[in-house]
Amino acid sequence: MCGRYTLTASAQIIAEFFKLSEVPDITPRYNIAPTQSVATVTVSPQHLQRQFQFMRWGLIPSWSKDMKIGSKTINARSETVAEKPAFRSAIKHRRCLIVADGFYEWLPQGKHKQPYYFQMAQGAPFAFAGLWENWESPEAEKIVSCTIITTAANETVQPVHDRMPVILPDTAWEEWLDPAVNAQQVLPLLKPYTAAAMTANAVSAIVNSPTRDSPECIQPLE
Repeated sequence: MCGRYTLTASAQIIAEFFKLSEVPDITPRYNIAPTQSVATVTVSPQHLQRQFQFMRWGLIPSWSKDMKIGSKTINARSETVAEKPAFRSAIKHRRCLIVADGFYEWLPQGKHKQPYYFQMAQGAPFAFAGLWENWESPEAEKIVSCTIITTAANETVQPVHDRMPVILPDTAWEEWLDPAVNAQQVLPLLKPYTAAAMTANAVSAIVNSPTRDSPECIQPLE
């Protein structure tokens, strides 16, 4: 699964990297956790122009009676995403890029778990494959929420965890975002990212607390 990640790149770099028409209003994040507001990129259906948008992490299906389900839908498995009731509509019509530059996984060690931080070898931003959904509460509260799709771990992540988030290469972004492309066509994109392009480092257990959000979270242990 993917339960924590980072987005520390500057707003200007993100705007250039994702070819956005405007520089987004964001600040560096070192420990993004479920239910928080996260940075995403979608396209406008009319013009297919990329647009930046904040969404709540933890997808709430439109048919849900309340938002509690969102705590269980922070991830969607690539193998079943087209079949699960919570995701099968979104995979057809509401796909997004979730903007990141690193993520965490935990390796059990006796009674404790050692956190590891994964990123691109050059530290560049990247995009998780995401789905999004509109939901309205009985009190007319409107929430846009999202989920991160996961797949089998590559050789870099596998020593720590058997799953990893789907990282889409930039050559796949246009196809993934295009609502005219059907779900069956994009499912082959949901595969492990190239292991050699990634690095892994053990980091401090301070990242275990979602209240800790500072550069110390990603500092490699000596």
